[in-house]
Amino acid sequence: MRIGELAGQAGTTTRALRYYEAHGLVRPRRAANGYRDYDEAELRVVREIRALLATGFALDEIRPFVACLRAGNPSGDVCPDSVSVLRRKLAEVEAYIERLEAVRGQLREQLGGAR
Repeated sequence: MRIGELAGQAGTTTRALRYYEAHGLVRPRRAANGYRDYDEAELRVVREIRALLATGFALDEIRPFVACLRAGNPSGDVCPDSVSVLRRKLAEVEAYIERLEAVRGQLREQLGGAR
């Protein structure tokens, strides 16, 4: 499929696909005329990238998931490197939640004293 078709099926833009390609995450074949040509595997990769970006992952953190998919796994989160990234991200999120809860507590105290 051509880049516009992939963008449409993946719910993204051609610009985003070129950006993913520039970062080595998406690998199109090139037709004789130089056009990008994508197969169904790339659609899976792009959907995985978009889902991970929506969850707050950075492009560099996404690489192990893409590699896991390219290795033929049904999901990008079943390989050891992906699991490691997931654990690291979970620790970051939990630390952030703790900081937010502390801020919330402080704000409640301040509001309680302001009445």
